[in-house]
Amino acid sequence: LLGQILDHWFESEPLKATLATDAVIGAMASPHTPGSGYVLLHHVMGELEGRRGAWGYVAGGMGALSQAIAHAATARGAHIFAEKAVCHVLLGRDGQAQGVVLQDGTEVRSKLVLSNASPQITFLELTPQEQLPKDFVQRIQQLDTRSPVTKINVAVDRLPSFLAAPNGRDSQPLPHHQCSIHLNCEGTHLLHQAFTEATHGHPSSRPMIELCIPSVLDPGLAPQGCHVVSLFTQYTPSMLAGGQSWDEQARNAYADTVFDCIEEYAPGFKASVIGRDILTPPDLERIFGLPGGNIFHGGMSLDQLYFARPAPSYSGYRSPVPGLYLCGSGAHPGGGVMGAAGRNAAQVAIKDFRHL
Repeated sequence: LLGQILDHWFESEPLKATLATDAVIGAMASPHTPGSGYVLLHHVMGELEGRRGAWGYVAGGMGALSQAIAHAATARGAHIFAEKAVCHVLLGRDGQAQGVVLQDGTEVRSKLVLSNASPQITFLELTPQEQLPKDFVQRIQQLDTRSPVTKINVAVDRLPSFLAAPNGRDSQPLPHHQCSIHLNCEGTHLLHQAFTEATHGHPSSRPMIELCIPSVLDPGLAPQGCHVVSLFTQYTPSMLAGGQSWDEQARNAYADTVFDCIEEYAPGFKASVIGRDILTPPDLERIFGLPGGNIFHGGMSLDQLYFARPAPSYSGYRSPVPGLYLCGSGAHPGGGVMGAAGRNAAQVAIKDFRHL
C-alpha cells in the first residue's frame, strides 16, 4: 500500500499527499488501493540528464518529441505517412503479418509490423479475429482501461499569483512557476474522497489538480505576457451517474469546479482566462485512441504489469500473429514518456528480422 510506504518515510501530510498524486496519476485508484505504491515507483524510476527521478519539459511542447523521433527516422531512410489511418493488418496465407491496409485501400507491404496503438485497437480492431486465440482475445477485451483523467488546457493573459507565494510587482516568473504545482493535496484523505465520488459516477467536487505552466520555460508557446496552463485533473468517471453523457454542460460544470478550486489558491485566475480546452475521458479516447481515456493504454495495476502486460505469455512484444509486434504503452513496462517499450520491441523485431 502506498499509504504505508509514505507513512514510513514522511510525517508531513501535505508532502505525503503530494507524493501520493504520482501513485494515482492516470489510475482509477485511491492512495489506499493495494498496488498503488508501484505506480509511484514507475513515475520516479529512471533519470534525466544524470538526475535520478527528474522530469523535464519538452521545448516546443510534447509534439516536438514526436517530431524529433520522426526526423531521426527519416534521416535513416524511413518514410512517414501522416494522417493516413490504418484499416487493418495485412496477413498472408500462412497467417504471417505482411503489412497494413490504409483506409483509402492502399496496401503498404512489410516483413514486420509494429503497432504502438493500444492492445485493444491493435488486436480487436486491426487484426482479423480468426487469427487470434480466443483466450487471448478475451484477455484483451477484459483489460481494465478505466481512467479518471480530465485534461484542461488553458490560455491566460497573465501569470497566476498564488496566495502562498505572491508574484512580485514585475510579475516575473518565480521558481514555483517552473515546477509542477499540486492543488487540493493537503491530505491523502482528500484524494481518497475525490476517488470515492468518481466511483459512484460523480466528478470530484474537490478534484486533484496538477498545474504546469510550460510557457514559463518555453516562452514561444504563448504571446508575450501571456501563458499556457496545463491542468491534469482527477477524478472524473468515463460514465456519469444515471447514464448522463459528457455533454457541453457537464464538461463546463466540471471545468468550473476546477477553476473555482484554483481561484481559492490564486485569486484572479478565473479573470485571467482567455480560453480553455476540456478533454474528458471519452474525448481522450476519441481524439487520441486511448482506451477508456487511459493515458497508459490500460491500468498499471499489478495484474496488468510485467509478464501479464498485455497478456500472460505475450509480454515479450511478439503477438499471436507472427511478424506483428506491440510497442506502445500497453506493452511492458507500461506507460510514461520514456520509450522503453519501443526500444525493447525494436530489439526483438530486429532479432527476428535477421532470420527472415
